[in-house]
Amino acid sequence: MQTDIFQRIENAGKADFGDILSKSFNLFKDVWVDGLTHVLLTMIAVIPFLLVVYIPILPIYIDMFSYGYDPYYYEPSVDFSALFWIGYIFMVLILSFVMQVVTYVITAHFYKVCQKKDTGSPEDVGGFFVFLKGNFTKLLLLSLATFGIAILAALACYLPIFYVMVPLQLMLPIFAFNPKLSVSDIIKAGFKLGNKYWLIVFGLIIVSSLIAQLGIILCIVGVLVTAYFVHLPMYFFYKDTVGFDESPQNWDAPSVVE
Repeated sequence: MQTDIFQRIENAGKADFGDILSKSFNLFKDVWVDGLTHVLLTMIAVIPFLLVVYIPILPIYIDMFSYGYDPYYYEPSVDFSALFWIGYIFMVLILSFVMQVVTYVITAHFYKVCQKKDTGSPEDVGGFFVFLKGNFTKLLLLSLATFGIAILAALACYLPIFYVMVPLQLMLPIFAFNPKLSVSDIIKAGFKLGNKYWLIVFGLIIVSSLIAQLGIILCIVGVLVTAYFVHLPMYFFYKDTVGFDESPQNWDAPSVVE
């Protein structure tokens, strides 16, 4: 029987900032290739969405580069109607949310890869898009909800965005390890866990984000290698506080024959 996630959050113990970072560096040595693969796959998956977004307005860019752009005297040769722009903006919003779903799916798979490499679990993590099956609507609603929360926080003098960034960051690992939870439960769990450990998670987000950008030193493209480091502290934070439903140390334990 699975323990209720809210009970696990309530009973969660202390999280050690230094220990989490130390374990993240150690695991990074084993999963950096997987992280790079997930980054490249995300980029490839996003390309079709970008093409759909930019192709309709390509004539505007052609005008700008062909004749030069002066904001005071520029008159485009192609004049799009107001109805076109309304439809275009609506399409961009929809595609943005779908793109976010794809990103969620790939990142959730990376969390499972981290769990497998870290614990030595024999569990098959499945394909890169395994979380898409049966979860598209849930992830789309989660994407809409996180966007709405971020917008509301930004509208409230922008400072609350620093508060909500913690629970928003925790929602994806919560989904990855509890895919059967409803959208409302994922959001509630994210805020409950975030409220309990806000300062340490905020610190982990800032430090890991800075570390993830260090790859830019290696001819810029190195950032692709380090980009997914930001998810490792979140993985260990979740593991050390909420934990998993099963005991990882028992997955590889041999059966005892009487």
